[in-house]
Amino acid sequence: MKALVYDGQLRLVTDYPQPKPPPGEALVRVRVAGICNTDLEVVRGYMGFHGVLGHEFVGVVEACDDVPELVGRRVVGDINAACGDCPTCRAGRHTHCPQRTTLGIDRRDGAFAEFLTLPAVNLFPVPDQISDRVAVFTEPLAAACEITEQVHLRPTERVIVLGDGKLGLLVAQVLALTGCDLLVVGRHAEKLALLQRLGIPTVLSSQVGDVQADVVVDCTGHPDGFLAARAMVRPRGTLVLKSTFHGINQVDLTSLVVDEVQLVGSRCGPFPPALRLLARDLIDVESLIDAVYPLDEGVTAFEHASTKGTLKILLEVT
Repeated sequence: MKALVYDGQLRLVTDYPQPKPPPGEALVRVRVAGICNTDLEVVRGYMGFHGVLGHEFVGVVEACDDVPELVGRRVVGDINAACGDCPTCRAGRHTHCPQRTTLGIDRRDGAFAEFLTLPAVNLFPVPDQISDRVAVFTEPLAAACEITEQVHLRPTERVIVLGDGKLGLLVAQVLALTGCDLLVVGRHAEKLALLQRLGIPTVLSSQVGDVQADVVVDCTGHPDGFLAARAMVRPRGTLVLKSTFHGINQVDLTSLVVDEVQLVGSRCGPFPPALRLLARDLIDVESLIDAVYPLDEGVTAFEHASTKGTLKILLEVT
């Protein structure tokens, strides 16, 4: 099969072995996949991953012995393949299973290929009213929804989303639904304009001044985002970290102790609410699409995705 492979160099391979699903897993024919910031960080050395990249996808189940009713269904998938048997999994925390593999990120080939495999329990049927180009946003939208699973956002609280990239724009739309006093801080007027059209208040980082909030969400994807976000958190406030990047960050832990700031790491999230938001047209994702490339032009698509200011780049696979 065709696959976009990273082995120290990003390249398109036309004879990559098609995966065979082990017991409990399904074979999925990928239709559309999305390039996200984590993919860009992987080719910079994040997680030391070599193999087929990609974890945001929508596809059709081609084979699934354990759940035959999934065959022929259009699906999206939770990227964390857990063991299901360890104490962490039995406690309902499968995304932190010590034995887990992660699609296109850690020891499991990903979605930038004609086929992938995932456990059947990881797959979620896509409602008919959701197009492929919208459904492919389910995984990052689920990550945005995870914030509301972890932090109780009261309508009276001041909340700042720092960062106007792909994830930041999704997080802002999800948090706006809570009714909180929301402000989005970013560096790009054209990106912030996407939120302004939805009635979400925004401000350029160069004009933000001295502001503080009860909850600050770092979606910058850069090491310097933490310091900027930390400066905006009031004492006894909450700092939510969504950024993942290759490298080490310097953190002043003493200031967190003195101000009693709660630090919350936030990663993957629940798929069912993300699909409901998309089905009800409550989140605008299509405005985030900058370009669509065929898989054959995957290397060019990555170059476009890594260009400063670019939002979502999609790959049409089959």
